[in-house]
Amino acid sequence: MSNRRSFINKLGIASVAAVAGNIMQPAWSRNLAAAMKNAKGVDPASLASEEDFWFYIQQSYTIAPDFINLNNGGVAPAPKTVADAMKQYYDLCNEGPSYYMWRVLDAGREPLRRNLADLAGCDQEEIALLRNASEALETVIFGLELKAGDEVVLSKQDYPNMIGAWKQREKREGIKLVWINLELPSENEQYIVDQYSNAFTDRTKVVQITHMINWIGQKLPVKKIATIAKQKNIEVLVDGAHTFAQFEFLIPDLNCDYFGTSLHKWLGAPIGTGLLYVRKQKIKNVWPLFGAGEKEEDNIRKFEHLGTRPFFIEQAIDKAIDFYTMIGAKRKEERLLYLKNYWMERVQSIPKVKLHTSFKKEFGCAIGMVSIEGKTAGELDSYLYEQYKIHTVGINWENIHGVRITPNVYTSIKNLDRLVEGITRFAKS
Repeated sequence: MSNRRSFINKLGIASVAAVAGNIMQPAWSRNLAAAMKNAKGVDPASLASEEDFWFYIQQSYTIAPDFINLNNGGVAPAPKTVADAMKQYYDLCNEGPSYYMWRVLDAGREPLRRNLADLAGCDQEEIALLRNASEALETVIFGLELKAGDEVVLSKQDYPNMIGAWKQREKREGIKLVWINLELPSENEQYIVDQYSNAFTDRTKVVQITHMINWIGQKLPVKKIATIAKQKNIEVLVDGAHTFAQFEFLIPDLNCDYFGTSLHKWLGAPIGTGLLYVRKQKIKNVWPLFGAGEKEEDNIRKFEHLGTRPFFIEQAIDKAIDFYTMIGAKRKEERLLYLKNYWMERVQSIPKVKLHTSFKKEFGCAIGMVSIEGKTAGELDSYLYEQYKIHTVGINWENIHGVRITPNVYTSIKNLDRLVEGITRFAKS
């Protein structure tokens, strides 16, 4: 791929062939297939800045026309193929719910479990299908056997839902919460590791580690912390809400016992989908959040007793896996890192602008945070939307204060140029 013109020329030839092969295929889909073919063999880091390629990824989404969405960290839109599948499955279910739900779509749960396990790099008997990261993690938080005086190590920068769950156990059962207060951003891996390891005592039973701090996009060295914890027989629970399918890794490589994530963030699955990973030998030790039969004591499916659930949402996850696999984990990771660094590089030297996220891939990926000296996060957040129709989110949590910017693969450089203009003008106002 020597230049933009050669890329487009190759794409045009491929698109003509695609039209001849399948006249009924939508134009955006034909162009995407041609772009993927043309990009084969191109280094992911080089492809990250190739706007002609990513234009065809962007066309795979239906995006709100009246604002620029840079808050994909909360929940991200699904590609067209995922949304269409979910709608089709819903229409099918609605024609005869008890038949199509229980006798047709439910049969797809085990193949889906296998596909997610392949993506996560683990055994399918270690994956439970749930509705979001909070439900997955709270299943473990409330399911672990702990007694009064047992210690749990966690950080003040963890997600509020997890903190609330642990505080409830502290209040009801008398467990002891040991708090870490991380000074972030940090490019000192040993500092982070020491904060956790120094908090471990003979009474520590569990450590919760947030793989990526959602407020600012800081990656934590989970494996190094987990290795120390395991040496002390401490169980490791990882909040992976913002890492699964954002950048490339396999869950077992983290050396954790439990991992929870939402699939409607970076995988691009329908809203209300998530997974729980439990190391196989640990399953029998965790009580399910909802009652299950005694015969399921060591069966991962004991965590899925939710009653009637939206099968049409769940089964569309497979389309999200297909789309993610088509792009490629490394391509996506490099593109997201490129987008984050693109806007941050252009505002970093502006007076009064302060960045709260590392440029380095070891410590961050898609999510970035910015603040303006003398202004509140809410003021910048409101200004960007009112003046530029850019949707972001202002964060004020513990020692973290700023506006979180979260692009996705459908975000264009033109969108980010508008963001840079907005931040620049606000900083100078």
